[in-house]
Amino acid sequence: MVTHLPVMVAEATEMLRIRPGGTYVDATVGLGGHAERIRALAGPGGKVIGIDRDEEALKAARARLADQGIILEKGRFSDLGDLLAEEAEEGIDGILFDFGASMMQFKDPGRGFSFTSEEPLDMRMDRSQAEKAEDIVNTRSERELERILKEYGEERFAPKIAKAIVRSRAKKKIASCRELAEIVSSVYRGRGKHHPATKTFQALRIAVNDELDEIRKGLDASLGLLKTAGRLCTISYHSLEDRTVKNFLKDAQREGLVRVITKKPLTPAADEKRANPSARSAKLRGAEKL
Repeated sequence: MVTHLPVMVAEATEMLRIRPGGTYVDATVGLGGHAERIRALAGPGGKVIGIDRDEEALKAARARLADQGIILEKGRFSDLGDLLAEEAEEGIDGILFDFGASMMQFKDPGRGFSFTSEEPLDMRMDRSQAEKAEDIVNTRSERELERILKEYGEERFAPKIAKAIVRSRAKKKIASCRELAEIVSSVYRGRGKHHPATKTFQALRIAVNDELDEIRKGLDASLGLLKTAGRLCTISYHSLEDRTVKNFLKDAQREGLVRVITKKPLTPAADEKRANPSARSAKLRGAEKL
């Protein structure tokens, strides 16, 4: 089992302003760390719903959260309206989104998220969906691959990488994470302080899971689900996620739908960064529904 350290759990639960007896949603329940803390703060009269699109994560959450009275459902952000229709009738007090891939997904054999592995190129958060990263890499046009790498990875070598992918797949299907990572590395030729394939793998993961559009749909749905004075809290890990949230909240505040609580995003304390390096890039934003 991957060691699970929920990111900015104290800050997130404080932002949600959890009260005993309230109704709260962890829309990215993962291994259950945030939901467990919310459950404790909401007390026996509270209602906590955990949602995730990853069945393996839900299985782990069920084991961790057994007998704690947390309702667990499979679904994506765009499903929130349907999944929470019953709770929406009286209104939800707080909704938490913790975006991005989890450490479990990166380290779980066969998931295909890690560029250092021999795993098949998969990257699906929901393994019941059809399209994998392998399909994108081997079937999309050079122009489309370049767009994905630029838009979702902010990859400066996108044209060269797209060309190298198309050239390589013409000889042999690109099937494993390591194969793709080596193709990208051949373009970089050792340049940069991070692994050359980092941005390419981020871009493909976002494309496979339609992550940015799902974030927009989830945030939009949350405004219809929260009661007046209900709280929305988000944790992002890279600029594309954070920019999507920032722009959404800015527009919602301009329309008089929310009050943005965080003029600037909160970041993890130094001791959390030391204890959990994967939290280093986290940015927390919050808003209150008007």
